[in-house]
This record gives sequence, structure tokens and C-alpha cells, in this order.
Amino acid sequence: MEYGFIIISGVLAALYCGLILVYRYWFVALKPFELSTALEPRVFFSIIIPARNESANIEKCIQSILVQPYPLYEIIVVDDHSTDDTAELVLRLSNQYPQVQLIHLKDYLDGQSTNAYKKKAIEIAAEKSTGSWIVTTDADCMVPPHWLQYFNAMILTKDPVFIAAPVMFTLNGQFSGQFQVLDFLSLQGITAAAVSAGSHSMCNGANLAYSKKAFEEVGRFKGIDHLASGDDMFLMHKMKKQFPNRLAYLFSDEMVVATAPMPNWASFIQQRIRWASKADSYTDKKIFGVLLLVYLFNASLLIGLLAGLFLSDILFWTVWIIAIKTLVELYFLWPVARFFKLEKSLLLFPVMQPFHIVYTVIAGWLGKFGKYQWKNRQVH
Repeated sequence: MEYGFIIISGVLAALYCGLILVYRYWFVALKPFELSTALEPRVFFSIIIPARNESANIEKCIQSILVQPYPLYEIIVVDDHSTDDTAELVLRLSNQYPQVQLIHLKDYLDGQSTNAYKKKAIEIAAEKSTGSWIVTTDADCMVPPHWLQYFNAMILTKDPVFIAAPVMFTLNGQFSGQFQVLDFLSLQGITAAAVSAGSHSMCNGANLAYSKKAFEEVGRFKGIDHLASGDDMFLMHKMKKQFPNRLAYLFSDEMVVATAPMPNWASFIQQRIRWASKADSYTDKKIFGVLLLVYLFNASLLIGLLAGLFLSDILFWTVWIIAIKTLVELYFLWPVARFFKLEKSLLLFPVMQPFHIVYTVIAGWLGKFGKYQWKNRQVH
């Protein structure tokens, strides 16, 4: 039994480490997008921000957009049944700034419930929008100073229909926050590496832009509107299927949208369960295969640590595998951390390994078989 476990975990470790090294190769090969100052503002953007109980963040988010030097845009905030004063704050801003609009999602649902409020909010806002391109971000985000200029330049030079761009958590001084930064760092690195390798596999709705015409042509969220999550990645995969060579990733440290990590471990786990819940819904089975490999590898390490309480040989083997895993991941994360200017955060990375292994197994399992709370809603 011990020998069989060692063989299986060794094979999983080899496959996983090989995958991470491939990601590093492709991340390093990615060239930053250079902004040409000669390009005039030509694209009108409709920025859609779904918001539910975001009174602590929504004003700062909108203000970070309003200071953009880019002139052609509108901001549409969709209030998703907020019980705080989110709507009142947005309404006040709309009275000050004509480019800010407020929509109440409840006015369009006719009392009906849905499992995908955010997708519905984006669809309704898109119908009301006047721009030729839709840009999405979240109400708790801060956008960079030349955000729309970069999107405009990418559209004019590369002619895409869908653009993903980087997102990063801010450091809040807490251990849980530092853990989330490191975990998200790896996800962002993989996102960029996959694009460099010619495969768009991940993106984040906090920093997306897509052609309104293409959004209509793929049927908006039809076919994925029963899923609570995935307004970003599932839409990207629909775009990829219909427009296979017209997806782009705006790789520039001037395009990083910043957002706060979850305030505590409980909300963090709920967020990751929400993300994991869509794992078996991807039509691209290569993505599911990668996710399955990551899950099985981490599960083998957790089993090894638990079995190691009784079997010293398995404990010794598992600790060595974890050490190798840590070194390979650090090798991958160094250029990623340098891009996001988070090199110092890597000092805590080895300490985070046991927590990362446990959370990956728990979130993956509950994402498939459990339920989760999100924005004070029970989601199945």
C-alpha cells in the first residue's frame, strides 16, 4: 500500500511540476503591450458595474474611472437588490456626473428569482448601453489611470472582440490577505502564461472588455445563464468558439485593476467554492483536466500528511514532495511577482503551503458537492 501511494503521488508530482515549468516558460515569453500615444480615442466604452451592498466601495470605484483622461465612456451601475445605501450613493454621483447611470435590477426581474443575478445585470445594462464596447469591473475595484486608453489602443491595433487584462489583490496586512495575494498571484500568472501559449483558459470579470456586437452574436449568456458564476470565463469560451483568433490579453503593468481580498477566512473559502463550482461546466476539457490534476495532486499530499501520522515512510516522502512543489512554484512565481511588484510577498510562500493544500482540497470538494453563500445569498 505504501509503495503504491508513493508511485501514484510521484507520478502526480511529476505531471504537476512539469505543468508549472511549462507555465513559467510561456509567462517569461510574453511581451508587454506598449501604448502608442499617436492613437486617438475612437472607441466608446460602456462600463458596467454590478453592485450589491457595496456602499463602502462603490464611490471610490467610480471616482477611479471618472479621473481617466479618456473622453468616450459611460458608467452603468446595476444595483442588485442592495439593502444598504449603495443605490443612493450612485444616484448622487449620477446627479453630479452625466456619464454615470443607475439601474435597479429588481425593476427588470418582475419578482422572479434567478441563480445568475450578475449575468442578468450585465445583460440588462448592455441593452441600455450606447457604447460599441462593453467593459466590466467590480464595485470593490480601483482601475488604473490609463485603463481605457490601453483598451482603445489594443482594439485599434489588434482588432480583437474580447480582451482580458490583469487583476491583483491589495495587501491588507493580515495573514489571510497575504495568503490570498499569493494564491491569486499564481492564478494571474497561469492566465497570462496560457495566453502566451496560444490558449485563453482563464480571465477575471473585474477587468474585461468585449465588443457589444460580438456579445450579441454569441447569444449573450444564453446556455450558461443557469450557472451562478462564470460571467467572465464562460463568456470568454463562447467568444473563443465563435471568434477563435480574435481574443486578446492586455499584458501591461499599467493595466492592473486592484481589488481587496476577502476580509476573513470564511468569506475567502466561500469565494473559492464559488469559483470551483464551475469546474465541470467547462466545454474545454483541457481546462478540466488541469483542474483535476491540481486537485488530485493536492489531495494526495493531504492524504500523505494524514497517513504520515502513522507511517513514517509516507510522511518522509510527502514532505519531500511538498518541498519540491514549493521550489518549483517559487521558480514560476518569481517573474509573476516581479510583474505585479510583489516580490517581497514570496518570502511567506513556503509558510503558506500547508494552508494552500488544505484549502484546495476543501474548496474543490465543496465546489462540486456543496453549497455556498455569496452576497448573503444561498447558491446551489
